[in-house]
Amino acid sequence: MQTRSRILDDIARLTNGAAGVASGMRDEVETLVQQRLERVLENLDLVRREEFEAVEAVATRAREAQEALEKRIANLEKKLAAAAAKKPATKPKTSKP
Repeated sequence: MQTRSRILDDIARLTNGAAGVASGMRDEVETLVQQRLERVLENLDLVRREEFEAVEAVATRAREAQEALEKRIANLEKKLAAAAAKKPATKPKTSKP
């Protein structure tokens, strides 16, 4: 009976050891993969999300300002056209020789 218990203890110890080795290998592989991915991403010349969002906000504000200026110009052109329509047309003076 004691030999069976000893065999089971040995098997349990081997299993725990194998699980520990597998866990250690998994951690090492994860670290290596992460390092490799970081190196590849650095070489791709990508921007960080914060930088992208900042530039996107600037572009949005610039677009809104452009649209506001376009409306303002259109209004000024309408006023100018209306003022020109109200003004009587003057005939150029002709000189008699």
